[in-house]
Amino acid sequence: MKVIPTSLPEVLIIEPKVFGDERGFFFESFNARKFTELTGVDLPFVQDNHSMSAKNILRGLHYQIQQAQGKLVRVVAGEVFDVAVDLRKSSPRFGQWTGVVLSAENQRQLWIPPGFAHGFVVTSDKAEFLYKTTDYWAPEYERSLQWNDPAIGIQWPIQDAPILSAKDQQGKLLADAEVFA
Repeated sequence: MKVIPTSLPEVLIIEPKVFGDERGFFFESFNARKFTELTGVDLPFVQDNHSMSAKNILRGLHYQIQQAQGKLVRVVAGEVFDVAVDLRKSSPRFGQWTGVVLSAENQRQLWIPPGFAHGFVVTSDKAEFLYKTTDYWAPEYERSLQWNDPAIGIQWPIQDAPILSAKDQQGKLLADAEVFA
């Protein structure tokens, strides 16, 4: 496993060691001991989620203001542009974002720590997205940032307006959002 820092040093790209031949491939998608050893993150993962979305669907930018979740995310079919936004008011990178292409082909994963908002847009015809979380989903604490907040300035790789859920259409601007201390 290889760990690559992003422009937000706490957000990490994880590249598994892939063993492949003419029959296909194998890789260890998660090993708690190796993950902790290489990232310094020692949080328990308590929930696995799986979503499927069509092209141009944008999910996010989500976070839980209490029971904050760390997420280890990956794509097993298709491709997404995955984004994390630092929402820790005390951070020198507060309000900054990083984005990474995750795909079934590149087999990369992304670690998004608690204190960050997370979202993605599907850039292939469809994508299947898996993620492990360090805390349980708590809808009463879930919040959404506006996907196109000019104060954040995410450069989404899309031509047309994305397709959003009703919840995501109500996302707040960073200036009006509840954030972490």
